[in-house]
Amino acid sequence: MTEEHDEEALIRHFAPLIEKELAEIEKQTRDTEQDRAPVALDQQSVGRLSRMEALQGQALAKASETRRARRRTALQMAQRRIREGEYGYCLDCGEPVARQRLEVDPAVTLCIACANRADKPKSR
Repeated sequence: MTEEHDEEALIRHFAPLIEKELAEIEKQTRDTEQDRAPVALDQQSVGRLSRMEALQGQALAKASETRRARRRTALQMAQRRIREGEYGYCLDCGEPVARQRLEVDPAVTLCIACANRADKPKSR
């Protein structure tokens, strides 16, 4: 284990960050619940344009919740990797993920080399 990739230090640093981000996601989910609620069909109480704006707002809120759900899953998987002693290692090659990469995204699962390979289109 290199000094740069000390598992205990990584966990001490990143576990609270992951926990904090998960808590923020849960709060945002609660805070925006009303925004995702069905829009009333009664055009007498809400004008046609206001209803269209409400529908757009609802669609945006649902899209945001979908992104939050994906992020929540990624963070929960990072927590699982911490519990299983696999955090900070590339899921493809098993090599350590650079700390700088984890600083950008604590839930990242691939080292930069494997991420680059995954992003390249496969030639036929």
